[in-house]
Amino acid sequence: MDKQYQSVLDEYEQIEKKLTVATDGEQLKILGKRQHELSPIVQKIRQLEKINKHLAENEALAHDEGDVAELAKAELPGLKEHKARLEEELRVLMLPRDPLDEKNAIVEIRAAAGGDESGLFAAQLYRMYQKFSEGKRWKVGIVSSSRTGIGGFKEIISEIRGAGAYGILKYESGVHRVQRVPETEKSGRVHTSTVTVAVLPELEETDFKIDPKDLKIEATT
Repeated sequence: MDKQYQSVLDEYEQIEKKLTVATDGEQLKILGKRQHELSPIVQKIRQLEKINKHLAENEALAHDEGDVAELAKAELPGLKEHKARLEEELRVLMLPRDPLDEKNAIVEIRAAAGGDESGLFAAQLYRMYQKFSEGKRWKVGIVSSSRTGIGGFKEIISEIRGAGAYGILKYESGVHRVQRVPETEKSGRVHTSTVTVAVLPELEETDFKIDPKDLKIEATT
């Protein structure tokens, strides 16, 4: 087995052992968080182990004769494809994580080009993120909003609280565009509307560290 994979399995096993005897609340929190981070990686590694075992068995059977050999040969391409997919997923999972990824997220949605239709699009985007967050069992709260007269939003800022919210949602930042016949259009013409989305991590006071040497203090009399 790959040394990196074995190292992850060993660490996960040690954490499980420590969790059975740990009594300190802070230590339990740290161990639980690390276990949560490693859990999806361990799951993929164990899946890969099964695929490798199955692949080795089929490659051995493929050298025989008869129906069993033909069946084993027929399964080989699918098993190899599954193995390659798992290895790629593991490669991504084991990349160094941004420490901010586990933070809650602040999502700012603002109507841009398109007038009232842009405001309606902003409202739809907000509902989409809300439904997505509910599916993840994250909590969503509106920080501030400015509505349009027909049910849209000029802007809406929401707080999404949940483990890994920022890491998952941060890629939504940017300009979103829709082309359609809007509810506000009576002649059936297609309009293009845009909305800007900004996703920021919710920082805590402990995330800020200011070196006193970087401070410049001036006093006036």
